[in-house]
Amino acid sequence: MRELVVLGTASQVPTRARNHNGYLLLWDGEGLLFDPGEGTQRQMLHAGVSATQVTRICLTHVHGDHCYGLPGVLSRMVLDGVEHPVHLHYPASGEAVVRALVAVSSGGVDLRLVPHGSAGAIAPGLEIRPLRHRIETYGYRLAEPDGRTLVRERLAAAGIAGPDVGRLQRDGRLGGVRLEDVSRPRRGQRFAFVMDTAPCDGAGELADGADLLVAESTFADDDAALAEQYLHLTAGQAGALAGAAGVRNLVLTHFSSRYPEVSGLEDEARRRAAAAVVRAANDLDRFGFPRRRPDG
Repeated sequence: MRELVVLGTASQVPTRARNHNGYLLLWDGEGLLFDPGEGTQRQMLHAGVSATQVTRICLTHVHGDHCYGLPGVLSRMVLDGVEHPVHLHYPASGEAVVRALVAVSSGGVDLRLVPHGSAGAIAPGLEIRPLRHRIETYGYRLAEPDGRTLVRERLAAAGIAGPDVGRLQRDGRLGGVRLEDVSRPRRGQRFAFVMDTAPCDGAGELADGADLLVAESTFADDDAALAEQYLHLTAGQAGALAGAAGVRNLVLTHFSSRYPEVSGLEDEARRRAAAAVVRAANDLDRFGFPRRRPDG
């Protein structure tokens, strides 16, 4: 199963309707928890997800609204008897903050600290790129390897059926038939997480071709000067990021408390998002991945 569970959508301060940040990506048996702000543990209860599902925690940066929920989540893991290793990814410059947050949590989780300080792969299929914010910040990109989809008619024409199909997939060739002769390319699905940044090359690289992009949308376009001052995206800039990158689905989040109603932000993003489907997230929303493109 692949699904994004939105736990919180507020920036800087929570509101009556919006909790601090928190996003759980369920991906083929793994659970990647991004930027757990205050209250994430309680939001997980409301969302019907468990701390036992978390296998990686990914911090974009160490501003409080993106990490102060970490001790509660780790303590809940201890209470729930989590035995599997949990990898914690974060910018190396935030080491002192991360260690302080870990220190006040309950001990007992097999927690593996994985700091990073430059663009590149940090785990199988998981990459980071630097963003442009007031402190060191990285966005994340999770990509499934490209593969091939078998074409039933081609298999039938080649006389391949039953267990021979598995042998062909495993070995790449069966007799004189190659896997590529009876299949078509299948592009792997891609997820991107872009948070707390002004427009930058790293954001575009993360978003490139994403099936699902989560992007901050802190300010309205009319408040572009504030966005530049604090190094955040406006809704229109988030939409333009998705449009230029060929994103299929854009989920907006991280809204300033100055906007009690965010439908206008959604409209601003949609006008610049090209073919992307745009949604302004609410707490506890769930987003599935779109069906694969016909060409993979």
